[in-house]
Amino acid sequence: MSNLNSVPDPLSFARKMWGSMGVSLPGMVTPTLNVEDIEKKIRDLKAVENWLKMNLSMLQMTIQGLEMQCVTLNAVRAMGQMAGSYGTAAGATDEAQGGSLVEPGSSNEALRQAALWPLTLLQQMQEQMQKAATAAVQSRQAQEEPPKT
Repeated sequence: MSNLNSVPDPLSFARKMWGSMGVSLPGMVTPTLNVEDIEKKIRDLKAVENWLKMNLSMLQMTIQGLEMQCVTLNAVRAMGQMAGSYGTAAGATDEAQGGSLVEPGSSNEALRQAALWPLTLLQQMQEQMQKAATAAVQSRQAQEEPPKT
């Protein structure tokens, strides 16, 4: 029982060290009992917290903006490649027929291809839909025909 009352102070070494320098212990080690100091510290820490939250939200918005920019550029690049592959296939068929709509040496070739990509996409979609419709009609007819014995 007497040992519990005589527990040495764990900060006695720090007090002796700081006391010999003529400086009291820092406020982080020994808490203050002044309510105004505590309230001031709370206000300061809340200001820092709000500043960090604002910086975090700005960082998140910047990341989202860059991700959207990356997705958009990838989509534009993919559409350009698809339009370019469609343009080269169309140019080859036009040359085989004896004429070409886009001259290879023309400086406006890229501009013309870029202006036509919505039309080419619509044409490709229409062709795919027609193929799917004819395949559906053929499969329905095959199912409706009675088996021949």
